[in-house]
Amino acid sequence: MNKLPKVELHVHLDGSIRLSTVAEILHQKEDFVKEKLIVPDTCCDLNEYLTKFDLPLQLLQTEENLIRVARELAEDLVQDGVIYAEVRFAPILHTKKGLTLDEVVCSVLKGFSASSIPIQVILCMMRDRTLKENEQVIDLAQKYIKKGVCGIDLAGAEAIYATKDFLPLFEIARKKQIPYTIHAGEADGIPSIQAALLAQTKRLGHGIRVIEDQTILNQVKQDNILLEICPTSNVQTKAVNHYSKHPIRTLFDMGCAISINTDNRTVSNITLTEEYQRLQKYFHFTEEDFCKMNKQAINAAFLDDFSKKRLINSIDSYILNKR
Repeated sequence: MNKLPKVELHVHLDGSIRLSTVAEILHQKEDFVKEKLIVPDTCCDLNEYLTKFDLPLQLLQTEENLIRVARELAEDLVQDGVIYAEVRFAPILHTKKGLTLDEVVCSVLKGFSASSIPIQVILCMMRDRTLKENEQVIDLAQKYIKKGVCGIDLAGAEAIYATKDFLPLFEIARKKQIPYTIHAGEADGIPSIQAALLAQTKRLGHGIRVIEDQTILNQVKQDNILLEICPTSNVQTKAVNHYSKHPIRTLFDMGCAISINTDNRTVSNITLTEEYQRLQKYFHFTEEDFCKMNKQAINAAFLDDFSKKRLINSIDSYILNKR
């Protein structure tokens, strides 16, 4: 599974910091850091899950730390067999000690610049921020689009801040031709997905609760909207009661386009290889299934057609060499 060429489209920078790095910066033991960063099995919901970002966000307020964490995540992705990734973060959350939005973005891009695989950045708007504040993120994305930034997202406490309240932002993004994905169908259900579809999104962050409404499910299938599924994270946030109860197998068999992701490598204490292994154990997915999902992810990636073709060729070469 490690050697299988993988694509990761839904991974958060601040949720994927190495424990050793946090321990070093804080001059603390790793056991202390682990308790602060990794979500427990007793996690109640998404809101509790999100508290594990408090410490990382305290650290990611300098150019030095942002560059380092991005560089190390790139190394971890390569080690995990990832051939292309889109990493997301919210620039507005990294300005508490004086960094400008531009300095934040440039630092992260610098950290990824030395990567041996192509990595692009998705800038997150936050649900607990005003429309005006979030519009700054759209302007920022427009400034750096095709310079390392590939799109925007809406993240945060989905059940508290309704997706429909942010529809004007995606109208602005469409006019500026900025690609976007939207967290929907995780902590909130069908209303969140309906709003995301009204926003004309081509990708849903998580989106697993689409299984609850056949009409919406049919629309997602018909429009070939990619579900960025993060199985372990879904269990931890209680979007799903148990790994064995996850709807990913049903969604795949019904013909939905699917991408497999970690969401937050450190917070969820998972690698993409381990996620594949769990899916294989619980749902008997084959390498052929995983390759199909990765091709679906590539087709939905915020990439030009030439780059997509090159990545698909990498997967085809892997399959050919296995025969």
